[in-house]
Amino acid sequence: MAWRGLHLTRPSRLALADGQIVVRQDEGEVRLALEDIGWVVLDTPQASLTSALISACMAAGVVVVSTDARHVPNGMLLPFHTHHRQAGVARLQVAAGGPLRKRLWQRIVRAKIGNQAAALEACGRSAGALRAMAGLVESGDPGNVEARAAREYWGRLFPAFVRENGDDLRNMLLNYGYAVVRAGVARGVVAHGLLPSLGLHHDSAANGFNLADDLVEPFRPFVDRAVWEMTEGGTRREGEPSVAERQRLAGLLLAEARMGREVVSLLVAAEQVAASLVRVLEGAGSARLALPALGDA
Repeated sequence: MAWRGLHLTRPSRLALADGQIVVRQDEGEVRLALEDIGWVVLDTPQASLTSALISACMAAGVVVVSTDARHVPNGMLLPFHTHHRQAGVARLQVAAGGPLRKRLWQRIVRAKIGNQAAALEACGRSAGALRAMAGLVESGDPGNVEARAAREYWGRLFPAFVRENGDDLRNMLLNYGYAVVRAGVARGVVAHGLLPSLGLHHDSAANGFNLADDLVEPFRPFVDRAVWEMTEGGTRREGEPSVAERQRLAGLLLAEARMGREVVSLLVAAEQVAASLVRVLEGAGSARLALPALGDA
């Protein structure tokens, strides 16, 4: 089972040999068992991969993430046709009715707000208002409690914060972490035969990952808490993320989450979320959708 990731920030040449990823750099080479790897982040423009390695990564369910010139993740490579019931699961997903999708979105939003409250509390902030808001979310969230909770949340987590400010390092760090965790969620989605483009709530015709964007919502506060810690209590500063900061964010899929009574990594949690969604689509009921909890959320 995959349990680690690979984050590359220096010139590297990657190849496949004897079921291992061979990483060659100027200092020498490192070999990693392919079956241990869940994700690879290519955070350098000077990385080359052989086609044999790319094919092997897809066969093993490894998601490969690319970044742009500013080290912001901008794409991912995912396997397809890896589930033995691919068409059957897709038919269940397509057939899911509006009421079920709305109930599932209700659970997702409640879990997200609960995790936001837990993140605030972990950062020494009051979260009573958010705890109360979580109970107000109705099926489909017609009152848009999610947006109201977001205003309360960001106002308490980061001082003088504007989410759209591209010059604020906090936003760059958040976007980097979100992209890595989203890739992990997308990996779980395709591994269980689900169509990543067909969402429960997100419904953009231009988005190939609507479902991943639905399911990633409760994972976001894990990134937020990490960024708060990395910026010394959410202090604003400008500039670009350092290598050390990017490395920490690339490793967030190894952070711990609670799934029921079990404590697992976010990578495993993403797989369990996707597996539980398939069970719901098979008729288990929306209450069976398993979602990650941060701390005592």
